[in-house]
Amino acid sequence: MENPTISHDPDTSAFLTQVDGVQARLDYCRIGDTIAITHTGVPREIGGRGIAAALVKAAFDYARQAGLKVRPDCSYAAAWLARHPQYADLAASPQGA
Repeated sequence: MENPTISHDPDTSAFLTQVDGVQARLDYCRIGDTIAITHTGVPREIGGRGIAAALVKAAFDYARQAGLKVRPDCSYAAAWLARHPQYADLAASPQGA
């Protein structure tokens, strides 16, 4: 699939996209100079198309542009980060560390 159009809604702390009329989202919370990715949700009917990866990448790209760190509390975001070492410089300490 081609890259979905991702929008950032800072009022709800989310990155959003619509694919085939179905919404997928990444939720985060801002803690000082860090965004903590708390959930990446892609409904089953649009799963398997790289949408979650696109949402996580959008969040990391936003953090880089804004000078923020990222704490991937969501297991998918943590796995994505492990596969994309070019974003490792943005990783914040894990929760509780």
